[in-house]
Amino acid sequence: MRGMRTRLTDRLGLDLPLIQAPMAGVSTPALAAAASRAGALGSIAVGAATDAAAERAIAEAMACCPGPLNVNVFTHPAPRRDADRERAWLERLAPAFAEFGVKPPEALAATYPTFDDRPALLDALLTHRPAVVSFHFGLPDARAVRALKAAGVMLLLTVTSLAEARRAEAAGMDAVVAQGWEAGGHRGAFEPEHDRPLDTRALLAALRGRVAVPVIAAGGITDGAAMAAALAAGAAGVQLGSAFVACPESAAGAAHRAAMSHRPWQTVMTPAFSGRLARGIRNRFIDEFDAAESAVPDYPVAYDAAKRLAAAAVAGGCHDFDAMWAGASPVTLAGVGAEDLIRQIAAQAEVGAG
Repeated sequence: MRGMRTRLTDRLGLDLPLIQAPMAGVSTPALAAAASRAGALGSIAVGAATDAAAERAIAEAMACCPGPLNVNVFTHPAPRRDADRERAWLERLAPAFAEFGVKPPEALAATYPTFDDRPALLDALLTHRPAVVSFHFGLPDARAVRALKAAGVMLLLTVTSLAEARRAEAAGMDAVVAQGWEAGGHRGAFEPEHDRPLDTRALLAALRGRVAVPVIAAGGITDGAAMAAALAAGAAGVQLGSAFVACPESAAGAAHRAAMSHRPWQTVMTPAFSGRLARGIRNRFIDEFDAAESAVPDYPVAYDAAKRLAAAAVAGGCHDFDAMWAGASPVTLAGVGAEDLIRQIAAQAEVGAG
């Protein structure tokens, strides 16, 4: 489409410089395929899946996407275990568990390992060779980078600052996803203690002309006007997540979909669910348990407690403890199929760029 040829579209043969974000628990092979049919880059997230489930999802998505596929993995550092802090956190959550007739677990577990400790997942990626592999939470092991690049895979990495973008470029990333503070879900900061709340516009300005690799804008982009603005600011593409949550192809639950359609909504950044800052729709869990990060166990250990509590609440017919990730900008094109959604966004972007 006019005015939308960029380094991202040229590298991947896309019609649009748009990435459907790889949202764990929400994105599906069907969603990725719909995005692909619309000329965008479809994505799935396998960082929270078992190795076997991840391999099945990659194979299914590769089979049903007519265009290139992005597979996202998590590259978080190993959690720092602190038995006293974990015990104190469970004690704090205990009254909420009791409300649903359930005792909190005796101990917490790291719900999933980092990509660097998952050789079977790397093998699956090397076997199926998706066009793109993206990383979230930090730099992957250099050996994995070399192996994936040798297999012809394009590598993306979420960054939240110029320093991180330069480290990503030096490590061999082919492009970076510049995640603004408005973005829904987990912050991709390499070192959370040094994270700064730069919005997407400010982050794009900080990166422009200072890194050689293409920059993809993420955060606060839910329609074509925002897409056109990001491209005009120098982005080679945009990544949208919240806009796809209510699509019929997503795996989001009914309560999450309903919350996304409520006007107005309020999102907040909180570490309480998982141990890392993440933006979601404000609810009872956040109101009662949002705390200084020092009180919450490390990521992803804290997630074990939050997911168990949410499951107990859902079994009791309550969704007040669900993690409903969403960005700060409202979604106006909600409820339509992903393919139609992308075409509407593209049409709006053409008008905005015209």
